[in-house]
Order: sequence, then C-alpha cells, then structure tokens
Amino acid sequence: MTRRGLLARLLSLGTPLLGAKPAEAADPRWQLSDAAWKARLSPAAYAVLRQEGTERPFSSPLNGEKRAGTFHCAGCDLPLFSSQAKYDSGTGWPSFWQPLPGAIATKIDFKLIVPRTEYHCKRCGGHQGHVFNDGPRPTGKRYCNNGVALSFRPS
Repeated sequence: MTRRGLLARLLSLGTPLLGAKPAEAADPRWQLSDAAWKARLSPAAYAVLRQEGTERPFSSPLNGEKRAGTFHCAGCDLPLFSSQAKYDSGTGWPSFWQPLPGAIATKIDFKLIVPRTEYHCKRCGGHQGHVFNDGPRPTGKRYCNNGVALSFRPS
C-alpha cells in the first residue's frame, strides 16, 4: 500500500482510535449524551460529527450539489454555508470559501502531527472539517467539509 493510500485509509476510519473528542456545544440544549447522539444520527454521521472522523473523498452526493440553497449541520440543523460560497475544490469533499456569520468555531488539532485548523458547528459542537489557506478569492480559504455532517435545503 502506498503512503497516500495508507493516509486515505486512516482518514476514512475516522479518529476514534486517536482519542478524539468533539468540541463542546455552545448551546446547553445541545449538550446531549453519547447515547442520545447515537440515536439521533446515522452511524456515518456519528463517526464524523461526534468522533471527528473523516468520510472517504468523493463519497458524498453533496459534493456535486449545485442548486441554490443553504447547507445545515446534520446534527442540529444550524445553517452553516450558503450555496453561493460553495465551489469545486477537486478534493472530493464539499468545499466553501466562507461560512455564514457566527455559524462555526475553530480549534487547532494535531491528529496528523502537523497542526491544522478544525472547524465545528458553533451550536452543537459537531465536527465538520478543516479549513485551509488554498481557497479562491475573496477569502483565500477552503472550508473542506464532510458531506455526511451536512444537510442541504434548496431555496
């Protein structure tokens, strides 16, 4: 197996083996027990949102979503991104150049040794993805999101 293949395999497994913990919910109404989250979410969404896992690239139908609308947190339904900020990054994950105001919070993670900026839903603390500095104008940011952590509402 190549190094790239090994890295992709490790990312697709998620990070529970590394002891990842989700961010704290800013809204106390969303500080749910682990059992409540498991009952609320699909196994794939639980692995990403609550265990900071990563879905396989090119596996989400939302990667190709091009309609006008809003992308919401799959955990608590908070609107996170406008379709106007979505673009095709070629990475295999839904990508955005800007979140909606007040929708996300960030923290630094060291899961791959190199520090990265992780972002999560501001309301429930659900892991969404990572932000990188290789996006398009006007922000230059790429919010690389797990599709299973989102739901889409057309406008």
